[in-house]
Amino acid sequence: MAILSERGETNSVRGRKIVSILLLEDLMIVPLLAIVSFLSPLQTGSETATPIWFKLLATVGAVAALIVAGIWLLNPLFRLLAQTKLREIMTAAALLVVVSAGMLMESVGLSTAMGAFIAGVLLSNSSFRHQLEADLEPFRGLLLGLFFLGVGMSLNVPLVLNNFWHIFLSVLVLMMANGIGIFFIAKLTKSSLEEALDRAFVMALGGEFAFVLFSAAANQQVISDQAQANGTAIIVLSMVLSPILILGYKFVILPRLRKEETAQPNDEINDQLPIILIGLGRMGQIVRELLVMSGYQVTVIDKNIQMVEGMATFNVKSYYGDATRPELLATAGIEQAALLIVAIDSVENTNLIVENARRLNASVPIIVRTFDRRHSLTLFEKTEIQVRETFDSALRIGKQALLKMGLDEEKVEKIGQLYFNKDHHNLCQMAEVYDPNISGFKNQPLKQMAIEQDQELTRLIQEIVNREA
Repeated sequence: MAILSERGETNSVRGRKIVSILLLEDLMIVPLLAIVSFLSPLQTGSETATPIWFKLLATVGAVAALIVAGIWLLNPLFRLLAQTKLREIMTAAALLVVVSAGMLMESVGLSTAMGAFIAGVLLSNSSFRHQLEADLEPFRGLLLGLFFLGVGMSLNVPLVLNNFWHIFLSVLVLMMANGIGIFFIAKLTKSSLEEALDRAFVMALGGEFAFVLFSAAANQQVISDQAQANGTAIIVLSMVLSPILILGYKFVILPRLRKEETAQPNDEINDQLPIILIGLGRMGQIVRELLVMSGYQVTVIDKNIQMVEGMATFNVKSYYGDATRPELLATAGIEQAALLIVAIDSVENTNLIVENARRLNASVPIIVRTFDRRHSLTLFEKTEIQVRETFDSALRIGKQALLKMGLDEEKVEKIGQLYFNKDHHNLCQMAEVYDPNISGFKNQPLKQMAIEQDQELTRLIQEIVNREA
């Protein structure tokens, strides 16, 4: 998380994928701690031994009780406390929830840390999460520092020296297994080579919940104290080596990887045509055909060499090149262009191309493919037209659904046209209060405007539906 924060990728698509994996990894502590409790030999064979089925039932019941309380009790509780307008009470209530959850988990033989974690997940789904996050922010850095202090103090240096090769080889096996597993899963889910490698190196270290798991296992005699000390040392050393590994990837592997990717030189663009189209994918191809079939000349640029070479077999002329580089835009004639169309599927690269184009030609009209409404608002003042990549297809699906439900075709067309026009009008209004540095859920003026716009649009559509044919 610290690395993602330093990169500014916490809210990016790449960052959200990593955070999702981390959350699932942390959630796995719940069944693992339950397994440790079931494996404990402390009461096995005793007349007073607790049956396994009772342990399982108590565990499931405690977790279910926490979830039910989190869904139905937390919001009313914090809503009542919020009326006092005392931040200290909100903070104290959050701490009370965490302590109570920890004690509940401990009472059924599980870890207090697991209870605290579940409480944190429940609080994150509360409508007061942003207020609680702000109240607890001052404690985060201090507690994080104490956590790493505790990690450092838990490293038994004499133990590491006495079992150096065993622990060292175990660290290598752990990090290699993590990295290789994450890399192949990333590739299976269609991530790029660079993204898959980055994720593998960033996430190769052991997780901090291992300390909780080892401690619980040792306390319940599932593993020996020696095994706990070895396991703790292995995880700590993986954390120590992780930054070094990431630096090695950043300065040794990544430059070579990018060099190989850019080994193909940009094509020379000899013709400076009035229209420049960036992107020859599933959207760019249709745009190019409409323009060319209508008699306009288009310079097409794409950074996928296979696409450029493949389309050439269909007599489609295009150029290979990285359009995020301003010199390529200049070579393509951006300074004299009558129109620039950006039809690629990368948010970051789209923003960079638009910024470079505006620096080279402040007056060129730009039509841009955007990912969603937030991306459209980000580029609203820099481009003339923003087309969300799924908006028109979603509108067509909605119209077809209305027809299948029996609504009159004329009414459906009017509803579709009204929705299209009002969406553009609403986007213009939202651009006045939009702030790219504030999440859409935290921007209160934007939220209020969206609610009012939806209410107005609902009223207008209902008038069309209820109007007699």
